Amino acid sequence: MSSLLGGSAMPIWVNEQIDPCGILHTCIACCDEDQAQDCHESFKENLTDQQRSEGWTASMRQVQSWDEVPVNALKLD
Repeated sequence: MSSLLGGSAMPIWVNEQIDPCGILHTCIACCDEDQAQDCHESFKENLTDQQRSEGWTASMRQVQSWDEVPVNALKLD
């Protein structure tokens, strides 16, 4: 897993579930765009109606380095 410590030539996809206060509750990062898209859809579908009405969000973003991934993320490569 030494590749997790430095930069990456490939984009890294970060999926997050964030509560209305901006607190990160779930985070998964990977280099496979298809896998990341599947994860994003799952994150969105798993939000309850109540969470959505309260302002919870599921987001997917792209970063260029594992250093930009939250430390508490599940990192898949």
